[in-house]
Amino acid sequence: MNRIFVTLAATVALASGMAHAGEGNTPRGVGHLDHVWVIMMENHGYAQLIGNPYAPYINAEAKSANLATNYFAVGHPSLTNYLEAVGGSNFGVRSDNSPDWHNFACKPNIATGAVTLEADATPICPIAGTGTDAATPALDLTNETSGPPPVIDVDGTVGFNAAPTIGKTIADQLSARGMSWKSYQEDLPPTGADRVNTSDGIFSNLSTFTAEEQAQNDTVGNIVSLYAVKHNPFAYFKSVQESKRLNENIVGFDGLDGLYADLATGKVPDFSFIAPNQCNDQHGRGNAGPFCNFDPNDNGTQNGLNPSLIRLGDVTVQKLVVAIKESKAWKDGNNAIVITWDENDYSVSPTTNKVVTIVDTNRGPHHRTSATFYTHFSLLKTLEAGFGLPCLNHACDASAKVMTDLFGDGDHDADDRR
Repeated sequence: MNRIFVTLAATVALASGMAHAGEGNTPRGVGHLDHVWVIMMENHGYAQLIGNPYAPYINAEAKSANLATNYFAVGHPSLTNYLEAVGGSNFGVRSDNSPDWHNFACKPNIATGAVTLEADATPICPIAGTGTDAATPALDLTNETSGPPPVIDVDGTVGFNAAPTIGKTIADQLSARGMSWKSYQEDLPPTGADRVNTSDGIFSNLSTFTAEEQAQNDTVGNIVSLYAVKHNPFAYFKSVQESKRLNENIVGFDGLDGLYADLATGKVPDFSFIAPNQCNDQHGRGNAGPFCNFDPNDNGTQNGLNPSLIRLGDVTVQKLVVAIKESKAWKDGNNAIVITWDENDYSVSPTTNKVVTIVDTNRGPHHRTSATFYTHFSLLKTLEAGFGLPCLNHACDASAKVMTDLFGDGDHDADDRR
Protein backbone atom coordinates (compact mmCIF):
# COMPACT_ATOMS: atom_id res chain seq x y z
CA MET A 1 0.00 0.00 0.00
CA ASN A 2 1.11 3.56 -0.66
CA ARG A 3 -0.09 6.00 1.94
CA ILE A 4 0.14 9.70 2.71
CA PHE A 5 -1.27 10.41 6.15
CA VAL A 6 -3.28 13.42 7.22
CA THR A 7 -4.71 14.59 10.53
CA LEU A 8 -7.44 12.36 11.89
CA ALA A 9 -10.36 13.61 13.91
CA ALA A 10 -10.92 11.55 17.05
CA THR A 11 -13.12 8.52 16.55
CA VAL A 12 -14.03 5.55 18.68
CA ALA A 13 -13.51 1.95 17.62
CA LEU A 14 -16.32 -0.55 17.99
CA ALA A 15 -15.57 -4.24 17.45
CA SER A 16 -18.10 -6.92 16.64
CA GLY A 17 -17.37 -10.61 16.96
CA MET A 18 -18.46 -13.80 15.33
CA ALA A 19 -21.10 -16.14 16.68
CA HIS A 20 -19.61 -19.44 15.53
CA ALA A 21 -16.67 -20.96 13.70
CA GLY A 22 -16.07 -22.55 10.37
CA GLU A 23 -19.00 -23.49 8.18
CA GLY A 24 -22.53 -22.64 9.21
CA ASN A 25 -25.93 -22.97 7.65
CA THR A 26 -26.57 -22.39 3.96
CA PRO A 27 -27.64 -18.77 3.55
CA ARG A 28 -30.88 -17.82 1.83
CA GLY A 29 -32.00 -14.67 0.06
CA VAL A 30 -30.92 -14.98 -3.57
CA GLY A 31 -31.99 -17.33 -6.30
CA HIS A 32 -29.85 -20.14 -7.69
CA LEU A 33 -26.78 -18.93 -9.58
CA ASP A 34 -25.30 -20.93 -12.43
CA HIS A 35 -22.25 -18.81 -13.19
CA VAL A 36 -20.61 -15.94 -11.35
CA TRP A 37 -17.66 -13.87 -12.52
CA VAL A 38 -15.98 -11.73 -9.84
CA ILE A 39 -13.64 -9.06 -11.24
CA MET A 40 -11.33 -7.76 -8.50
CA MET A 41 -9.86 -4.31 -9.03
CA GLU A 42 -7.38 -2.45 -6.83
CA ASN A 43 -6.69 0.29 -4.35
CA HIS A 44 -9.28 2.97 -5.08
CA GLY A 45 -12.18 4.13 -3.00
CA TYR A 46 -15.76 4.86 -3.90
CA ALA A 47 -15.31 8.64 -4.13
CA GLN A 48 -12.30 8.25 -6.40
CA LEU A 49 -14.23 6.35 -9.07
CA ILE A 50 -17.88 7.35 -9.01
CA GLY A 51 -18.12 10.51 -11.08
CA ASN A 52 -14.54 10.22 -12.31
CA PRO A 53 -14.40 11.34 -15.98
CA TYR A 54 -11.54 8.91 -16.65
CA ALA A 55 -13.78 5.95 -15.71
CA PRO A 56 -16.73 6.40 -18.10
CA TYR A 57 -17.49 2.70 -18.55
CA ILE A 58 -17.37 1.90 -14.84
CA ASN A 59 -19.77 4.75 -14.15
CA ALA A 60 -22.09 3.71 -16.98
CA GLU A 61 -22.09 0.13 -15.73
CA ALA A 62 -22.85 1.32 -12.20
CA LYS A 63 -25.97 3.04 -13.55
CA SER A 64 -27.18 0.36 -15.95
CA ALA A 65 -26.56 -2.56 -13.58
CA ASN A 66 -26.78 -2.34 -9.76
CA LEU A 67 -24.56 -0.32 -7.45
CA ALA A 68 -23.83 -0.84 -3.76
CA THR A 69 -23.37 2.64 -2.30
CA ASN A 70 -22.46 1.49 1.23
CA TYR A 71 -20.08 -1.43 0.58
CA PHE A 72 -16.81 -1.70 2.48
CA ALA A 73 -13.59 -3.59 2.15
CA VAL A 74 -12.64 -5.12 5.48
CA GLY A 75 -8.98 -4.51 6.30
CA HIS A 76 -5.60 -3.74 4.79
CA PRO A 77 -3.47 -4.53 2.83
CA SER A 78 -4.57 -6.20 -0.42
CA LEU A 79 -4.03 -9.88 0.38
CA THR A 80 -6.08 -9.60 3.56
CA ASN A 81 -9.11 -8.50 1.55
CA TYR A 82 -8.63 -11.15 -1.13
CA LEU A 83 -8.61 -13.85 1.55
CA GLU A 84 -11.68 -12.33 3.19
CA ALA A 85 -13.57 -12.14 -0.09
CA VAL A 86 -13.11 -15.84 -0.88
CA GLY A 87 -12.74 -17.36 2.60
CA GLY A 88 -14.53 -15.06 5.02
CA SER A 89 -11.41 -14.57 7.14
CA ASN A 90 -7.95 -13.04 7.11
CA PHE A 91 -6.62 -16.37 8.44
CA GLY A 92 -4.13 -14.46 10.59
CA VAL A 93 -2.60 -12.76 7.55
CA ARG A 94 -2.45 -8.98 7.60
CA SER A 95 0.35 -8.57 5.07
CA ASP A 96 1.02 -9.03 1.36
CA ASN A 97 3.68 -11.70 1.91
CA SER A 98 4.11 -14.52 -0.57
CA PRO A 99 3.30 -18.15 0.25
CA ASP A 100 5.77 -20.48 1.91
CA TRP A 101 5.30 -22.77 -1.05
CA HIS A 102 4.68 -26.46 -0.29
CA ASN A 103 6.03 -26.19 3.25
CA PHE A 104 3.41 -28.43 4.80
CA ALA A 105 5.55 -28.95 7.89
CA CYS A 106 4.98 -25.41 9.10
CA LYS A 107 1.93 -24.49 11.16
CA PRO A 108 -0.60 -22.06 9.70
CA ASN A 109 -1.29 -18.78 11.44
CA ILE A 110 -4.76 -19.93 12.46
CA ALA A 111 -3.19 -22.90 14.27
CA THR A 112 -0.47 -20.94 16.09
CA GLY A 113 -2.47 -17.78 16.70
CA ALA A 114 0.36 -15.76 15.16
CA VAL A 115 -0.52 -12.68 13.11
CA THR A 116 1.63 -11.76 10.12
CA LEU A 117 1.84 -7.98 9.86
CA GLU A 118 3.35 -5.81 7.14
CA ALA A 119 6.63 -5.42 9.07
CA ASP A 120 7.12 -9.21 9.12
CA ALA A 121 8.56 -10.60 5.87
CA THR A 122 7.96 -14.25 6.83
CA PRO A 123 6.30 -16.20 3.99
CA ILE A 124 2.76 -17.41 4.68
CA CYS A 125 2.48 -21.04 5.73
CA PRO A 126 -0.07 -22.92 3.59
CA ILE A 127 -3.48 -22.29 5.14
CA ALA A 128 -5.33 -25.35 6.40
CA GLY A 129 -7.04 -26.82 9.44
CA THR A 130 -8.83 -24.90 12.14
CA GLY A 131 -7.90 -22.25 14.65
CA THR A 132 -8.33 -18.51 15.12
CA ASP A 133 -7.90 -15.61 12.74
CA ALA A 134 -6.63 -12.11 13.51
CA ALA A 135 -8.74 -9.28 14.84
CA THR A 136 -9.61 -6.40 12.53
CA PRO A 137 -9.69 -3.24 14.65
CA ALA A 138 -11.94 -0.44 13.50
CA LEU A 139 -9.06 1.98 13.94
CA ASP A 140 -5.68 0.37 13.45
CA LEU A 141 -2.38 1.55 14.94
CA THR A 142 -0.71 -1.88 14.81
CA ASN A 143 -0.16 -2.37 11.09
CA GLU A 144 1.17 -0.01 8.40
CA THR A 145 1.33 2.88 10.86
CA SER A 146 1.81 3.46 14.56
CA GLY A 147 0.00 6.80 14.14
CA PRO A 148 -1.69 8.89 14.99
CA PRO A 149 -3.67 9.00 12.84
CA PRO A 150 -4.71 5.35 12.60
CA VAL A 151 -5.66 3.45 9.49
CA ILE A 152 -9.40 2.95 9.10
CA ASP A 153 -10.66 -0.58 8.57
CA VAL A 154 -14.22 -0.95 7.25
CA ASP A 155 -16.01 2.31 8.15
CA GLY A 156 -13.98 3.33 11.20
CA THR A 157 -16.60 2.11 13.68
CA VAL A 158 -17.08 -1.56 12.79
CA GLY A 159 -14.35 -4.07 13.51
CA PHE A 160 -14.09 -7.83 13.93
CA ASN A 161 -12.74 -9.72 16.90
CA ALA A 162 -10.40 -12.65 16.37
CA ALA A 163 -12.68 -15.63 15.83
CA PRO A 164 -12.62 -19.42 15.37
CA THR A 165 -11.77 -20.14 11.74
CA ILE A 166 -11.63 -23.03 9.30
CA GLY A 167 -8.92 -22.87 6.66
CA LYS A 168 -10.86 -23.18 3.42
CA THR A 169 -12.40 -21.03 0.70
CA ILE A 170 -15.42 -21.09 -1.56
CA ALA A 171 -13.20 -23.01 -4.02
CA ASP A 172 -12.91 -25.90 -1.54
CA GLN A 173 -16.66 -25.82 -1.02
CA LEU A 174 -17.37 -25.91 -4.75
CA SER A 175 -14.91 -28.75 -5.33
CA ALA A 176 -16.48 -30.78 -2.52
CA ARG A 177 -19.88 -30.44 -4.25
CA GLY A 178 -18.50 -31.43 -7.65
CA MET A 179 -18.82 -27.85 -8.90
CA SER A 180 -16.14 -25.94 -10.80
CA TRP A 181 -14.02 -22.84 -10.26
CA LYS A 182 -11.05 -21.06 -11.76
CA SER A 183 -8.83 -18.20 -10.71
CA TYR A 184 -7.97 -16.25 -13.86
CA GLN A 185 -4.76 -14.27 -13.32
CA GLU A 186 -3.57 -11.91 -16.04
CA ASP A 187 0.13 -12.24 -16.95
CA LEU A 188 0.66 -15.49 -15.12
CA PRO A 189 3.69 -17.03 -16.87
CA PRO A 190 3.20 -19.97 -19.27
CA THR A 191 4.79 -22.31 -16.72
CA GLY A 192 1.81 -21.84 -14.39
CA ALA A 193 1.27 -20.60 -10.85
CA ASP A 194 3.43 -23.00 -8.86
CA ARG A 195 6.00 -21.07 -6.77
CA VAL A 196 5.49 -17.92 -8.85
CA ASN A 197 5.27 -14.77 -6.72
CA THR A 198 5.66 -12.14 -9.44
CA SER A 199 5.73 -12.21 -13.24
CA ASP A 200 5.46 -9.99 -16.31
CA GLY A 201 3.75 -12.80 -18.21
CA ILE A 202 7.00 -14.38 -19.39
CA PHE A 203 9.73 -13.81 -16.82
CA SER A 204 9.14 -14.40 -13.11
CA ASN A 205 10.89 -14.70 -9.78
CA LEU A 206 11.81 -18.23 -10.91
CA SER A 207 13.51 -17.14 -14.14
CA THR A 208 17.18 -17.78 -14.84
CA PHE A 209 19.15 -15.43 -17.05
CA THR A 210 22.18 -15.65 -19.30
CA ALA A 211 25.22 -13.53 -18.54
CA GLU A 212 24.25 -11.19 -21.38
CA GLU A 213 20.72 -10.83 -20.05
CA GLN A 214 22.05 -10.15 -16.58
CA ALA A 215 24.39 -7.45 -17.84
CA GLN A 216 21.65 -5.78 -19.86
CA ASN A 217 18.64 -6.08 -17.58
CA ASP A 218 19.81 -6.51 -13.99
CA THR A 219 17.80 -9.78 -13.97
CA VAL A 220 14.87 -10.26 -11.63
CA GLY A 221 15.05 -6.76 -10.17
CA ASN A 222 13.77 -5.21 -13.39
CA ILE A 223 10.85 -7.57 -13.98
CA VAL A 224 7.60 -5.64 -14.01
CA SER A 225 5.40 -7.28 -11.40
CA LEU A 226 2.23 -7.47 -13.47
CA TYR A 227 1.08 -10.75 -11.93
CA ALA A 228 1.33 -10.75 -8.15
CA VAL A 229 0.52 -13.78 -6.03
CA LYS A 230 -0.95 -11.49 -3.36
CA HIS A 231 -3.89 -11.05 -5.78
CA ASN A 232 -4.32 -14.82 -6.16
CA PRO A 233 -5.75 -15.89 -2.79
CA PHE A 234 -6.34 -19.56 -3.63
CA ALA A 235 -2.59 -20.11 -4.04
CA TYR A 236 -2.15 -19.65 -0.28
CA PHE A 237 -4.12 -22.76 0.69
CA LYS A 238 -2.70 -26.21 1.30
CA SER A 239 -5.64 -27.83 -0.50
CA VAL A 240 -4.56 -26.06 -3.70
CA GLN A 241 -0.78 -26.26 -3.30
CA GLU A 242 -0.81 -30.01 -2.72
CA SER A 243 -3.09 -30.86 -5.66
CA LYS A 244 -3.29 -30.59 -9.42
CA ARG A 245 -5.71 -27.69 -8.91
CA LEU A 246 -2.68 -25.41 -8.52
CA ASN A 247 -2.07 -25.40 -12.27
CA GLU A 248 -5.43 -26.62 -13.57
CA ASN A 249 -7.65 -24.14 -11.72
CA ILE A 250 -5.27 -21.16 -11.65
CA VAL A 251 -4.69 -20.02 -15.21
CA GLY A 252 -4.01 -16.89 -17.24
CA PHE A 253 -6.20 -14.77 -19.45
CA ASP A 254 -4.76 -16.18 -22.67
CA GLY A 255 -3.93 -19.69 -23.86
CA LEU A 256 -6.06 -22.73 -24.53
CA ASP A 257 -7.28 -22.98 -20.95
CA GLY A 258 -7.37 -19.24 -20.25
CA LEU A 259 -10.20 -16.82 -19.62
CA TYR A 260 -10.87 -15.71 -23.18
CA ALA A 261 -10.70 -19.25 -24.57
CA ASP A 262 -13.18 -20.46 -21.96
CA LEU A 263 -15.55 -17.59 -22.72
CA ALA A 264 -15.27 -18.23 -26.46
CA THR A 265 -16.27 -21.89 -26.07
CA GLY A 266 -18.88 -21.17 -23.40
CA LYS A 267 -17.34 -23.89 -21.21
CA VAL A 268 -16.86 -21.76 -18.14
CA PRO A 269 -16.64 -22.75 -14.47
CA ASP A 270 -19.43 -22.13 -12.01
CA PHE A 271 -17.27 -19.56 -10.23
CA SER A 272 -14.68 -17.38 -11.95
CA PHE A 273 -12.34 -15.13 -9.98
CA ILE A 274 -10.71 -12.62 -12.33
CA ALA A 275 -7.65 -10.57 -11.37
CA PRO A 276 -6.27 -8.19 -14.05
CA ASN A 277 -2.59 -7.35 -13.91
CA GLN A 278 -1.28 -4.56 -11.69
CA CYS A 279 -1.52 -1.95 -14.43
CA ASN A 280 -4.96 -2.95 -15.61
CA ASP A 281 -6.47 -3.34 -12.12
CA GLN A 282 -5.56 0.28 -11.21
CA HIS A 283 -2.94 -0.75 -8.66
CA GLY A 284 -0.01 0.71 -10.59
CA ARG A 285 3.68 -0.14 -10.74
CA GLY A 286 6.75 2.03 -10.39
CA ASN A 287 8.68 0.47 -13.29
CA ALA A 288 6.02 -0.05 -15.96
CA GLY A 289 6.00 3.37 -17.58
CA PRO A 290 4.11 6.61 -16.86
CA PHE A 291 0.67 5.30 -17.82
CA CYS A 292 0.96 2.68 -15.07
CA ASN A 293 2.64 4.85 -12.44
CA PHE A 294 1.25 4.86 -8.91
CA ASP A 295 -1.09 7.74 -8.11
CA PRO A 296 1.23 10.67 -7.38
CA ASN A 297 -0.87 12.05 -4.52
CA ASP A 298 -3.44 9.62 -3.11
CA ASN A 299 -5.42 11.67 -0.59
CA GLY A 300 -8.70 9.79 -0.87
CA THR A 301 -10.17 12.09 -3.52
CA GLN A 302 -9.95 12.32 -7.31
CA ASN A 303 -7.33 15.07 -6.99
CA GLY A 304 -3.82 13.74 -7.54
CA LEU A 305 -4.75 10.43 -9.16
CA ASN A 306 -2.94 9.19 -12.24
CA PRO A 307 -5.69 9.60 -14.86
CA SER A 308 -4.04 7.11 -17.20
CA LEU A 309 -4.08 4.43 -14.50
CA ILE A 310 -7.79 5.03 -13.92
CA ARG A 311 -8.41 4.85 -17.66
CA LEU A 312 -6.45 1.61 -17.99
CA GLY A 313 -8.69 0.02 -15.39
CA ASP A 314 -11.84 1.38 -17.00
CA VAL A 315 -10.96 -0.04 -20.42
CA THR A 316 -10.02 -3.35 -18.79
CA VAL A 317 -13.38 -3.64 -17.02
CA GLN A 318 -15.15 -2.89 -20.29
CA LYS A 319 -13.16 -5.52 -22.18
CA LEU A 320 -13.89 -8.15 -19.54
CA VAL A 321 -17.60 -7.41 -19.19
CA VAL A 322 -18.12 -7.33 -22.95
CA ALA A 323 -16.28 -10.64 -23.38
CA ILE A 324 -18.40 -12.26 -20.66
CA LYS A 325 -21.65 -10.98 -22.14
CA GLU A 326 -20.67 -12.14 -25.63
CA SER A 327 -20.14 -15.68 -24.35
CA LYS A 328 -23.01 -18.12 -24.76
CA ALA A 329 -22.48 -18.97 -21.08
CA TRP A 330 -23.89 -15.56 -20.14
CA LYS A 331 -27.17 -16.32 -21.86
CA ASP A 332 -27.69 -19.73 -20.24
CA GLY A 333 -29.12 -19.95 -16.73
CA ASN A 334 -28.97 -17.37 -13.96
CA ASN A 335 -25.67 -15.54 -13.99
CA ALA A 336 -23.96 -12.54 -12.40
CA ILE A 337 -20.92 -10.35 -12.90
CA VAL A 338 -19.52 -8.65 -9.81
CA ILE A 339 -17.03 -5.79 -10.18
CA THR A 340 -15.44 -4.76 -6.90
CA TRP A 341 -12.28 -3.22 -5.47
CA ASP A 342 -10.12 -4.91 -2.86
CA GLU A 343 -9.70 -1.85 -0.62
CA ASN A 344 -9.60 1.91 -0.46
CA ASP A 345 -5.83 2.19 -0.19
CA TYR A 346 -6.07 5.60 1.43
CA SER A 347 -8.24 5.11 4.52
CA VAL A 348 -7.57 7.84 7.05
CA SER A 349 -10.44 9.83 8.57
CA PRO A 350 -12.71 11.03 7.14
CA THR A 351 -11.93 8.62 4.31
CA THR A 352 -13.26 5.16 5.10
CA ASN A 353 -12.60 1.82 3.43
CA LYS A 354 -15.67 2.17 1.19
CA VAL A 355 -15.28 0.77 -2.31
CA VAL A 356 -17.35 0.49 -5.47
CA THR A 357 -19.20 -2.79 -5.97
CA ILE A 358 -21.33 -3.33 -9.07
CA VAL A 359 -23.61 -6.33 -9.62
CA ASP A 360 -24.79 -7.10 -13.16
CA THR A 361 -27.17 -10.03 -13.66
CA ASN A 362 -28.52 -11.56 -16.84
CA ARG A 363 -32.00 -12.17 -15.41
CA GLY A 364 -32.12 -10.28 -12.16
CA PRO A 365 -32.81 -6.63 -11.30
CA HIS A 366 -31.16 -3.64 -12.96
CA HIS A 367 -30.87 0.11 -12.38
CA ARG A 368 -30.83 -0.36 -8.61
CA THR A 369 -28.74 1.23 -5.89
CA SER A 370 -28.46 -0.15 -2.38
CA ALA A 371 -27.46 1.79 0.73
CA THR A 372 -27.47 -1.37 2.85
CA PHE A 373 -24.23 -1.90 4.79
CA TYR A 374 -22.25 -4.61 3.00
CA THR A 375 -18.68 -5.90 3.16
CA HIS A 376 -16.60 -8.53 1.37
CA PHE A 377 -18.11 -10.98 3.86
CA SER A 378 -21.55 -10.09 2.50
CA LEU A 379 -20.44 -10.84 -1.04
CA LEU A 380 -19.08 -14.24 -0.04
CA LYS A 381 -22.28 -15.06 1.85
CA THR A 382 -24.35 -14.06 -1.17
CA LEU A 383 -22.37 -16.26 -3.55
CA GLU A 384 -22.63 -19.17 -1.14
CA ALA A 385 -26.40 -18.64 -1.02
CA GLY A 386 -26.59 -18.62 -4.81
CA PHE A 387 -24.51 -21.80 -5.10
CA GLY A 388 -26.26 -23.56 -2.20
CA LEU A 389 -23.14 -23.69 -0.02
CA PRO A 390 -22.76 -23.24 3.75
CA CYS A 391 -21.49 -19.87 4.95
CA LEU A 392 -17.79 -19.67 5.81
CA ASN A 393 -16.19 -17.98 8.81
CA HIS A 394 -17.20 -14.29 9.09
CA ALA A 395 -19.67 -14.75 6.24
CA CYS A 396 -21.72 -16.51 8.94
CA ASP A 397 -21.85 -13.31 11.02
CA ALA A 398 -25.31 -11.81 11.48
CA SER A 399 -23.84 -8.49 10.28
CA ALA A 400 -22.99 -10.04 6.89
CA LYS A 401 -26.21 -9.46 4.99
CA VAL A 402 -27.11 -11.33 1.82
CA MET A 403 -27.20 -8.87 -1.09
CA THR A 404 -30.74 -9.73 -2.16
CA ASP A 405 -31.57 -6.24 -3.40
CA LEU A 406 -28.69 -6.27 -5.90
CA PHE A 407 -28.77 -9.91 -7.01
CA GLY A 408 -32.52 -10.48 -6.78
CA ASP A 409 -34.29 -13.20 -4.84
CA GLY A 410 -34.94 -15.48 -7.81
CA ASP A 411 -38.46 -14.18 -8.46
CA HIS A 412 -37.59 -11.33 -10.80
CA ASP A 413 -40.09 -8.83 -12.04
CA ALA A 414 -40.03 -8.18 -15.78
CA ASP A 415 -39.70 -4.45 -15.11
CA ASP A 416 -36.35 -5.08 -13.41
CA ARG A 417 -34.95 -6.61 -16.60
CA ARG A 418 -35.44 -3.59 -18.81
